[in-house]
Amino acid sequence: MIFSVTVPPALKQTARWQAALEIIQTLRQCGFSAYIVGGAVRDVLLGNMPKDLDIASSATPEKILEIFPEALPLGASFGVVVIRKQGYSFETATFREERAYEDGRHPEEVVYTDSPEPDACRRDFTINAMFLDPVEESVLDYTGGLSDLKKGILRTVGDPDRRFHEDYLRILRAVRFASRFRYTLDPAAEEVIRSMPGALKHISSERIRDELEKMLLDPHPADAFRMLADLGLLKTVLPEVDVLRGLEQPVRYHPEGDVFQHTMLMLSHMVWPSRELAWSILLHDVGKKATQSFDAEGIPHFYGHEAVGADMAEKILMRLRLSRQTIKTVSDAVRNHMKFASLDKMKPAKWKRMMAGEHFLMELELHRIDTLCSNRLFHIYLLSLERIRELQRQQQKGLPKPLLTGRDLLSCGIPSGPQIGSLLREAMDMQLEGILENREDALDFIQKRSKHMFNNKNESAKYADSKLRKKAPPTHEHD
Repeated sequence: MIFSVTVPPALKQTARWQAALEIIQTLRQCGFSAYIVGGAVRDVLLGNMPKDLDIASSATPEKILEIFPEALPLGASFGVVVIRKQGYSFETATFREERAYEDGRHPEEVVYTDSPEPDACRRDFTINAMFLDPVEESVLDYTGGLSDLKKGILRTVGDPDRRFHEDYLRILRAVRFASRFRYTLDPAAEEVIRSMPGALKHISSERIRDELEKMLLDPHPADAFRMLADLGLLKTVLPEVDVLRGLEQPVRYHPEGDVFQHTMLMLSHMVWPSRELAWSILLHDVGKKATQSFDAEGIPHFYGHEAVGADMAEKILMRLRLSRQTIKTVSDAVRNHMKFASLDKMKPAKWKRMMAGEHFLMELELHRIDTLCSNRLFHIYLLSLERIRELQRQQQKGLPKPLLTGRDLLSCGIPSGPQIGSLLREAMDMQLEGILENREDALDFIQKRSKHMFNNKNESAKYADSKLRKKAPPTHEHD
């Protein structure tokens, strides 16, 4: 079926669209048919701006490389060539049929065709199987994709059992598309998915990670993870999160429900989604199952869940092959998320160190959402904002420059060893608390401290008390 469409003027004016149009016109001038295909067509029909513009053509990879010598034959064995135009990359695929999938991912046979119809019939879902003619502004729809878009149904192209067994990743893609667009999953497709949760074990960690991250950063991440749980898929890809379902929490602090409900509620309240924040939210309470205990009144507690959860988060993200930096950022956020509860009781040195952390603002956002989705006691969040403003007024970015270095301590006669780091941190804490104000004070403290460091561990406290007494104004009880 051919339908007329109106391409949004804002899209037609973009350099990316003009570059894709130029490629298609060039292919057609050489005697081949060519269209924009896949998700870009779906997005245009939904009134959204597509992120990528993929092209499908009757030209074989060899012909495409002749016409565009600068193109890159990436995936050429499957009929895919990447054409660079005006600084943009366009995956350009030859119309093809795929047959005999043996490993749940790769077809054993690829057959090129001159017609787009067989190419449409090999694709995953009807809403992704349409072709857009950017010149005539019309859509070729062989599978009923336009009708499904209007009805809000996610349906596979042809037999769902065959489609999902061709590529097991389509199971996760079905969840992602259904939740992103809030479409109803076709009952036949849902039945097949429920019958094969174990198939996901055959998918590489990297491919699972990519789909999960897309779900986390989509507009409705909570819908996606609830659907994963409901279809029995979450216990395969993230069993540590699946066991949080039904894990009760104290109503006093968590009137919203169990740990899983709390986590899903938090995902739905992300305002500025990022990879690190999304993973931190999903895993911030992952240690609660392992640390659950009950008091005499039967109230559940989860002492130390943040430390256990941080170790679990690290292992989970390593399993999913995330970058080392992301793993560290997320595991630190999980480990630190309970520290906010005592921020108002911290000494200046401690809270200044905490707020000088590289990812403090992300961790503060995690705390804000955690509070919003539980007891809604925002005094710590507001205090954090006040202290951020205080530091900004002082034009203090991060921690101040230390008054002393390790070389200074060595020159005072302190032998090299772990005591150097210990003394430097001690001096830095007193500097942050305003006890040591200059280099002379710091050297004086170190010289006195070093004389007693092995037989009087309280010397720094005594020194601090004496300095504070000198700084304190006199009292006049009868004034």
